[in-house]
Amino acid sequence: MNQTTASTTAPALTIRPARPEDATALSALKLACFRETFGAEGFAIPYPAADLARFEVEAYGEPTVARELANPAHMSWVADDGEGNLLAYAHAGPSKLPHADVREGDLELYQLYLRRAAQGGGLGKQLLDIALGWMEAQRPGALWLGVWQGNDRARHVYAGRGFEVVGEYRFAVGDWFDEEFIMRRAIPAA
Repeated sequence: MNQTTASTTAPALTIRPARPEDATALSALKLACFRETFGAEGFAIPYPAADLARFEVEAYGEPTVARELANPAHMSWVADDGEGNLLAYAHAGPSKLPHADVREGDLELYQLYLRRAAQGGGLGKQLLDIALGWMEAQRPGALWLGVWQGNDRARHVYAGRGFEVVGEYRFAVGDWFDEEFIMRRAIPAA
């Protein structure tokens, strides 16, 4: 008896540098990740509606994402499910953090987010390692990031990669301010 077994293989997940043509999909991904993380089903931060709406357009609107992708000082990576769906991303560039030890040319991990359905399988750590590797190759100095003070899980992951809390700042979401920690990974000893 001849049997045929239907094969259902999942498409391969690929982490790759984001391209200019990803601007629309990446903008949508950034907005979805932000809402999942900080909205009603995430940390449930009670952002005033007008502040949230303004922030979402300014931070995650397609024109903003397109400018980031076109900026040679910035680098973004996306996790693509093989069917054109973006599930996660990381974004790095020149440090903008308000800390006295930030130097010209220092780099910052601006964002690292995954859709909720993509969490828990190591994808975030892979993206983090890729981003940190790129940052180290660009500048062998201290690396920076900001993280919301209530996100213990993220702080734990970053601490596992050698980052330490070195300060605090207020991150503007419209006229609302999130309390954030500034984390730094020190310059490696020679």
